[in-house]
Amino acid sequence: MLEALERAASDPAGNTHLRPVHLSIGSLTKKFGSFTALKSVSLDVHAGELICFLGPSGCGKTTLLRAVAGLDLHDEGRIEMGGEDVSQLPPSARDFGIVFQSYALFPNLTVAANVGYGLVNRRLPRAKVAARVKELLDLVGLPDQGSKYPSQLSGGQQQRVALARALATSPSLLLLDEPLSALDARVRVRLRDEIKSLQRRLGVTTVLVTHDQEEALAMADRIVVMNHGVIEQVGTPAEIYRNPATAFVADFIGTMNFLDAEIAGPEHARIGNALLRCESVGGRSSGSRVTLGLRPEEMRVRGIEAATENQLATRVVLLDYLGAFCRATLEIEASPGIQILADFSANAVRDLAIAEGQPLAVALPAESLRVFSREEEIAA
Repeated sequence: MLEALERAASDPAGNTHLRPVHLSIGSLTKKFGSFTALKSVSLDVHAGELICFLGPSGCGKTTLLRAVAGLDLHDEGRIEMGGEDVSQLPPSARDFGIVFQSYALFPNLTVAANVGYGLVNRRLPRAKVAARVKELLDLVGLPDQGSKYPSQLSGGQQQRVALARALATSPSLLLLDEPLSALDARVRVRLRDEIKSLQRRLGVTTVLVTHDQEEALAMADRIVVMNHGVIEQVGTPAEIYRNPATAFVADFIGTMNFLDAEIAGPEHARIGNALLRCESVGGRSSGSRVTLGLRPEEMRVRGIEAATENQLATRVVLLDYLGAFCRATLEIEASPGIQILADFSANAVRDLAIAEGQPLAVALPAESLRVFSREEEIAA
């Protein structure tokens, strides 16, 4: 707790880049036969931050975590923890705790024995082990479960036990390998909030591996988006979502409209017969083929007037009710066959009487249009 308070006092804004680097990964390469799983990956993780490795299956995120843990030795590169080179050290000599997707609890040991397993191996006095186990079970909200066996607990409770066991030896680094993917949706949401709160209280540097974008956005201080063994982008959840560096990141994080376009000047692009102003064309020359990206929720539908910039006449092809909002599929009337998605609040749908089949004027804000090279990969 003292460490967490000191961290908050020295860094009240939560700027992780102001803290010292605790985990440093330099030019890491890992091959499995002829397949290269990691391609010269470099990354610094700051003390006390929760960083998330995010990407589709096979992108290299779990391989990177296992390399940090020493479970899979890398072929090239360097790993440092707390300023010490641990590249060639066995897992037992690296200062970390780990929680796996499968929990990996010992079924023949009680909850208390599972949590205290690493402490017993360190030959600590029985009284100290018991006190630490009690402290940890209280910490994860399982104060009365110590005498039970894993099979007597729910999935969420088992994951709390696994987390307590990982924290038992007070590691400087906590590794979480898709710890919530085996849980149902409601338990997953509740437990992710608990883990985030606990991590902030303890101030332990944490690496989380997940393929769930919502989980990453909700929990991480920074997100590392990976694809095909390389890092596509590193940034805060807001940076990743609002300013994706590549079309792959834009498509993998949230929902994005992608429209084939042609640069038509220093600040303009053309989609079919529609000319749109874009705030950043990126120095591309006129005639260049590009892809424009726009989030559905960034589409404007209120206050559209004759002078409104980047307005389009569309027709509502489909309207899906999604609870808090409605997602409309719109066809651009000037460019038949080109469709875009737009998210409208329930109030907007009601006030404007938006319905399938009706014409609808919308505007694409120039500051929200993102320009990507046509050859950039879009997530499948």
